[in-house]
Order: sequence, then C-alpha cells, then structure tokens
Amino acid sequence: MALNCSTFSRLILGAQAAAEACTKRAVLQTCGRYRACRWYSGVTHEENRLEQVGELVVPGSHRRVLKDVLPFSAFLTDSFERRHNYLRISLTEKCNLRCQYCMPQEGVTLTPRSHLLTAEELLMLARLFVREGVNKIRLTGGEPLIRPDVLHIIAELRKLEGLKTIAVTTNGMNLTRLLPSLKKAGVNLLNISLDTLVPAKFEFITRRKGFHKVMEGIEKAIEMGYNPVKVNCVVMRGLNEDELIDFVSLTERKPLDVRFIEYMPFDGNRWNFKMMVSYQEMLDCLKQKWPNLEPAPGEETDTAKAFRVPGFRGQLGFITSMSEHFCGSCNRLRITADGNLKVCLFGNSEVSLRDCLRSGATEEELLHIIGAAVGRKKKQHAGMFNISQMKNRPMILIGG
Repeated sequence: MALNCSTFSRLILGAQAAAEACTKRAVLQTCGRYRACRWYSGVTHEENRLEQVGELVVPGSHRRVLKDVLPFSAFLTDSFERRHNYLRISLTEKCNLRCQYCMPQEGVTLTPRSHLLTAEELLMLARLFVREGVNKIRLTGGEPLIRPDVLHIIAELRKLEGLKTIAVTTNGMNLTRLLPSLKKAGVNLLNISLDTLVPAKFEFITRRKGFHKVMEGIEKAIEMGYNPVKVNCVVMRGLNEDELIDFVSLTERKPLDVRFIEYMPFDGNRWNFKMMVSYQEMLDCLKQKWPNLEPAPGEETDTAKAFRVPGFRGQLGFITSMSEHFCGSCNRLRITADGNLKVCLFGNSEVSLRDCLRSGATEEELLHIIGAAVGRKKKQHAGMFNISQMKNRPMILIGG
C-alpha cells in the first residue's frame, strides 16, 4: 500500500507522535564549517557518532581535527529504539537474468520510466538520509549494473560526507567489464549472487546462460583486492542443497564470504515451505564434513550468522530470515526504484517519497514523512507462513 503526498497532514501528525515516543530534542551544531539545528533521539553522546570531520575550536584557541560526536536522528529511530543507518536503494526494476525465486515465471509489469526515480531525485534522498545518520548505502536492483548512469550515481554518493560504505549487490554478469570503473567511482563492498556451481543448473535457476561470466566476475573482484567478496546463495531443497559443501570449499583458498540464504516468500516465486532448507539443517550438514566449524565474530546488526572452518582463508554465513529472524537488530531501510520507502522487506506498507519530491515537499516535510514511516515499523515480521499469504512485491521490484 503506497501513500502519496495528499496524506501529508495525517503523516506529519503521526510523525510528531512518533517523535515524542523517541524523546527527540533539538541540538544546535557548530563544528568548524558545520552549523545546523537538527532533531535527535534521546541517547547518550557516547552511543552514536556522526562521521563528519571538521575543525573544532577548543579552549586556549588551539585547533584540532576530530569526529563530531552527536546523538542519532530521531527520524531514523523507530519506537523500539532501532537506529537505521543502512539504506538500500534499488536503481532499476530490470534484470538480465530471470531467477526463479526473484522473478515470477510470467515476468513482471515494469514501472513506466517517468515514474522511476531520476538520478537527481535519488541523490537528493541519499543526501537527506546520510545527513540524518545513514553511513552505509547498498545499490540493488533488478540488476543495478545495467543502469546506464550507475557510475555517475556512485561517484556522487562518494562525495557525501559521513557515508562510509557504498556496496553493490549484483548478479555478476557485467562485473568483469565494469569493476575497474566501479572501484574508481567508490564501491568498497561487493555482494555477488550465485546459487549453483553447476553451469546447467545455473541456466535452469536463472533461465539464462552466464555461469562463466559470474565466475569471472568473482575472480576479478578478488584480483582487484576486494576482501571479502560476498557470495549470496539462496538454498532451495531439491535444487541446490547438495552443493553446500562445494560452496564452503571455495573459502579454503579464496577470500570469500559465502552466505546461505533461507528461501523466502515473495509474490510470484511459488514459495513452498517444503522447499525451504533451514539454517539449522544446513549447519548440521556442514558439521558432518567439518566438525570443527566455529562461529566467526560479527557486528550486532549483521544479517548473517557467521562461521569459519579453521585454517580457511574465507568464511561462511547463514541468513536466517525465516527460521530465526533478526528483526530486533534491524538497521535497514529500502527505497524502491519507483521511489517508495519500505521500512521492512516483508511488510506491504510503503510511502511514496517520489510523489512527495515531485509535489514540492521541503526537506523538513520529507523528514516528517520518513520519520512517521519509521515510527510505524513493527517489532518483527509476521512469520514465514503469514508472509507467504500476504500481498507484497516480487523480489525484483523491491531490490534484492
């Protein structure tokens, strides 16, 4: 359900209520060349850091460069005190593959080009989110690398002060050709989708040829110094669960982080519980081969449960969205290619930031709309069986 700017008044009222719940307060910032009045949630200075560096005048007229320590924006803090510093932006609905779990067999109706976010609109929203505390942006699709202006968008994102990480999730088909330019533009993290190591099976899953192009892209990323190179593998019973050991074996000599993803329900992917291989089942299978498999360190907001085989160069992980959700530590928001804000991957509530932009909303009004949406974010998703019955976009129209 998308909301447009005809609902401004109601949303702003909702945002004000959400803001009260977050106990936000105004802070006048003065740090070298930075000076602004912004709203923040009521947390300690030590808990959050704004990654801007500027000159600060200290007693005795000494000047020194340091990080400005500030509380986190209330607009990006939900009612459960989850702070959303990670934004996923879908650049396109188009893709040069047709993966079964992502693209419905009958295809999808693409949004008219005029209804998609322009580069200028996308960058305006990115600047707004980064200013409020987002320090990681991931570009997704569809397939983001088929968007003609992708390098321009990345180069402009790299100019945003406070943005530490620009990541790209790609199917790898165009990666070998584009990777030198991507790295020069500022991409510092890569996720490459690969669900099988068998060429014929690759063609069956993706409904296209291209296995060797993807493998070349992975090798090129390693060659160019990306470490780790993340490989995303959606595990489906009867299709590729027999390849778990082969995937983990790749991490012995290569700096790969292979992430096994539980099969998730989206519109048109014909999800079936019997096809889902749970995290625990996958882990048990791998421990039969490597009994000394051990947990690997990670961040609180990581989506994957990380493990490593002692002595192996890389590692592996499990994204357990269905069997053991990680909603409590979720720090992610999504903007679809047509400009809708989704606060939960599995939720069907959306807010059209595109419509707000095009009807002349000010930055302050946009922030209230965003804050209201974030404030309505639920504690956790509805569970895999309920999700499978809910109306939601196909994965390709969300941003994989």
